Amino acid sequence: MAPERTRDDARLLVVEPASAGEKTATITERAREVDADVRSVASAQAALESLEPNATDCVVSAHELGTADGLDLLETIRDREPDLPVVLAPANGDETLAGDAIAAGVTEYVPRERRDSLGAAIERAISQGRADRIAQERARQFESIFEDPDTYSWVLEPDGRVRRTNAGALEAIDGTESDVRGRPFWTLPWWERTEDGGEAIRTAVERAANGTVAHRELTRTAPPGAAERDRIDAEGARTFEVTVRPVRDETGAVVSLFAQATDVTERVRLEAELRESEELHRVTLNNMTDTVLITDDDGAFTYVCPNVHFIFGYTDDEIREMGSIDDLLAPELFDREELAEEGVLTNIECTATDKAGREHTLLVNVREVSIQDGTILYSCRDVTKRKRREEALTALHRTARASLYAETDREIADRIVADGTDVLDLEASAAFRFDTDENVLRPVASSPGMDRLHGPLPTRRANDESIPGQVFVEGEPRFFADVHESPTLSNRTTDLRSAGFVPLGDHGVFVAGSPEADAFDDVSRELTDLLAATAEAALDRVERERTLRERDRELKRRNRQLTRLNQVNEIIREIDAALVKAETRDEIERAVCERLTTAERFAFAWIGTVDAAGERLESNAHDGAGRGQEYLDGASFSLADATEPAARTAATREVTVVSNVVDRLHDEPWRKVALSRDYQSAIGVPLAYDEFTYGVLTVYADRPDAFDETTRAVLAELGETIASAIAAVERKRALLTDSRTRLEFDVNDDGFVFARLARRADCVLSFDGGVRQHDDRISVFVTVDGAPVADVATAAADLVAVEDVRVISDERSGDEPGGTVLLELAQPFLALRLADHGVVLRRIEATPEGAQLVVDVPSAVNPSGSVDVVSNAFADVELRSKRTVERTSPRDLHSELVDRLTERQLEVVQMAYYGGYFESPRERSGEDVAETLDISPAAFYRHIRSVQRSLFAALFEEAGLPADVAPGVE
Repeated sequence: MAPERTRDDARLLVVEPASAGEKTATITERAREVDADVRSVASAQAALESLEPNATDCVVSAHELGTADGLDLLETIRDREPDLPVVLAPANGDETLAGDAIAAGVTEYVPRERRDSLGAAIERAISQGRADRIAQERARQFESIFEDPDTYSWVLEPDGRVRRTNAGALEAIDGTESDVRGRPFWTLPWWERTEDGGEAIRTAVERAANGTVAHRELTRTAPPGAAERDRIDAEGARTFEVTVRPVRDETGAVVSLFAQATDVTERVRLEAELRESEELHRVTLNNMTDTVLITDDDGAFTYVCPNVHFIFGYTDDEIREMGSIDDLLAPELFDREELAEEGVLTNIECTATDKAGREHTLLVNVREVSIQDGTILYSCRDVTKRKRREEALTALHRTARASLYAETDREIADRIVADGTDVLDLEASAAFRFDTDENVLRPVASSPGMDRLHGPLPTRRANDESIPGQVFVEGEPRFFADVHESPTLSNRTTDLRSAGFVPLGDHGVFVAGSPEADAFDDVSRELTDLLAATAEAALDRVERERTLRERDRELKRRNRQLTRLNQVNEIIREIDAALVKAETRDEIERAVCERLTTAERFAFAWIGTVDAAGERLESNAHDGAGRGQEYLDGASFSLADATEPAARTAATREVTVVSNVVDRLHDEPWRKVALSRDYQSAIGVPLAYDEFTYGVLTVYADRPDAFDETTRAVLAELGETIASAIAAVERKRALLTDSRTRLEFDVNDDGFVFARLARRADCVLSFDGGVRQHDDRISVFVTVDGAPVADVATAAADLVAVEDVRVISDERSGDEPGGTVLLELAQPFLALRLADHGVVLRRIEATPEGAQLVVDVPSAVNPSGSVDVVSNAFADVELRSKRTVERTSPRDLHSELVDRLTERQLEVVQMAYYGGYFESPRERSGEDVAETLDISPAAFYRHIRSVQRSLFAALFEEAGLPADVAPGVE
């Protein structure tokens, strides 16, 4: 709206024709009495032509204007400018003219008789026009506000009833003016989708009616499908600010209410975002580690970041009180000319002291700014920890490089303990090493600070009874702000407060500490872990290298062992080949000694047997150049002291090993004799087979520890092989020997199967040597006297040692009950053990009171060995007699016959013999025996004839008669 004019600015247009000789003052003259800009025209046409919009504040016209009068001009002006004030001043007026003028809309009517008041009328007209213009302007402004498409507006009665509603508000509820006019404002559909909206609007209306502007903020939700119509956002709600204002008249009374609702959703959102942003910036500034400071050109603070205490420990007020940045940071921190040229200077390193007196290393960025009164912005970053970490990592790198060249665990422990105080900036450090032999943690290194603050470190068990033990077992580091608070602290007198314990893998524990509490920050803990990890890696490397060296030594040792084993196996193969070819015991013994000393395998070997008196060991065979005989002549082999390996083996019948002859050199004379021949280790092996001893094999080597576990086992097995070979040749020799020693024994052993069976059946059992060997059992024919064979078979079936029992014959001559049974016994059986050594079990006779055994020992076999076999077989046995018997034939007819018969033929003839087939008269027929054997009679007779032919052939051949010319043989 244009600025309101004052009266001095008023512009008048006077319409008055020229009139000469008029005595009264003219209209123009009267108009000039008004302080205004007066223009004068003489006709209505001229007046209309000079009128321009907003160019005239009032028109003063006469009535008599020639062709037109004042009323016509008034009506024309009202058509063009309805609000322009018009004063009609007729020279000859009457009431009719006055009425017509008023009806045409005249502002003032002043006839000639009141011409003196024309000035006042003009002023009133000008004022009225100005007031009308103002009112019209206000009305236009109100309409513009009221019909604002972005605002919902209502005009209300003082009691709140709706008088008028703008188009936007009606469109929002899809209604018409008549739908809402006269309704209470708070009942409109507008407030139905707001929480407590109706009540809030009612309260606002009451306040406005009482003369107070009321504001309310309401959130309105939209029904489905109304989002576009109500301009409601995608979230389904809009926020409105509702204002209800009182409208007063000239007296100040409230005559109406004006209500407006403005969509402030976006503003609310922006305000919320602004609040969040302000909160974010506030939290960021309060918690970020970098500190921002702003000063003027003189260094005075204009802004201090709220987080300034993070670095400096001061509050922002305390910083401001310092007055200058030079009091906080180093003076002359940067070159002002360089800053002016560059605009920004970065990463200026300086040192500052905080409120507690601690020194900090800072990186400062400086830039020129223009923020309020500030011109220089400082961004300070505390890099004390980073600087310390860099220095510590440099020291740690030196430690790691030095550890690469350490060769022992102790060197590594000394290194990390010595460097630990520099790396960690702590006074005390130490290292425990885990002792795998005793399962304890032993202190292996400690710094002077540890010795001063704690004293000597004790050895700790690897368990949870101590802090180092717990850390080692759990494998997790532990840090204490005050180690005295730990219940497992063993030394309460220690001056250590802060302490860190870090495991070194399986190697031990690293310890670091300080007399100050809470000395381990994040950097210290990280560096402690890194130092321990470096030590663990170095210890792992040393252990791997040690393991590789041990494996290399073990590989070399095994290669040497394998070489020796190959040599021993070669010896064994050669000896086995020689044993197969040997015909006599002397050949066996000589071959063994020769093969053992061939190609410098061993220095000396000999085989000896105990003399007849049983007092000393005598040499049977030896080999090993001249030194061997000298040793046999110089050493003592008496069984009384039995210190020499061969004599000790003969006395104990066990393998004797002397790893180093030098040991106990002055205690046993034989060692000096052996050492003088350069014999440095020895082994004695008994030549024993199935409890028969055939002597001792003794081997000597020219180096210590020549007989490892493998060689011992091979030589011990060789001893058994040699004994078995000797037994074989002696069995062969026994077959050709006529002279034998017959031994008779009394056996009182409740476990003896024949004695138990005789006692159970209350009979006499006789065994005369008939033995058949199967894979897992032995078959023997037993003669029964004094009891029915059925009772004997029943009693035998209950014995564990008897696998099976069969009745062969149950008839005996005379009135005595008896017969023959076939017992299948579980191995081993005494007859077979004796037969392996050429000894023959001739007879067993068992009665309820006891048993007697008779064996024949060839002259080539030592009878004492046979006695030992029998004695070891029973719990209670006694040698009753010993005598020499002669065979009637130079050859063993029994053995010859057995060699000629098959197992089936031998089974058939034994069954026939013990079944009474060959008795006269026959006790059982051939058919009966065949039925027992489960074969046909024809097969039985065929086997019998084959056995008879083989028997006579062997008999005639032994007598010197060819079998094909022997008389009486088919």
